[in-house]
Amino acid sequence: MPKVALYDMSGAQIGELELNESVFGIEPNQAVMYDFVKMQLANKRVGTSSTKTRAEVSGGGKKPWRQKGTGRARVGSSRNPVWTGGGIAFGPKPRDYSYRLPRKARRLAMKSALSSKVLENNIIVVDQLSFDEPRTKQMVATLQALNSGKKTLVVTANGDPNVSKSARNIPGVKPLRVDFINVYDLLKYDTLLITRDAVARVEEVYA
Repeated sequence: MPKVALYDMSGAQIGELELNESVFGIEPNQAVMYDFVKMQLANKRVGTSSTKTRAEVSGGGKKPWRQKGTGRARVGSSRNPVWTGGGIAFGPKPRDYSYRLPRKARRLAMKSALSSKVLENNIIVVDQLSFDEPRTKQMVATLQALNSGKKTLVVTANGDPNVSKSARNIPGVKPLRVDFINVYDLLKYDTLLITRDAVARVEEVYA
């Protein structure tokens, strides 16, 4: 069963925390994590690009010249795709790019991302993380005391607004409630800074 150090907000180690092996101790599956990130980015696509077909552009309607006898190529409309000002033959239309992986694959991807943080020693567990009021300076001091690195994902159990407001203006730091934790953010940020309560919540859901 993997163990990690447990810190307080001053950066002092106050003990150790045993993590659930089925969540934080599996062998990371790179292929499933790739599939999950690909799905997540596809689901973010708006898909609103649109072009007009020959039926939607203005003009046309009348046959420019008679079918035979002019020596010119036959044509039925001045808005066909060959002509300037004509419609687009196979242009993009609004579409939905989203799709979903199977539930077991999504769970495996999350466990793999969490386990990779433990294997790479890029997880910092804090006993609690709270401020009396929003203070970016205090958040910076806490991150420095914990040696969190430049790109840090700060995960709390209840989404404390004081913590979120203190962290959201710091470059490279993203505050996140544990309910919204995802594979993309876990891989994007070098360090996972998570509270003890949030760890318990993750293990409750994924164990």
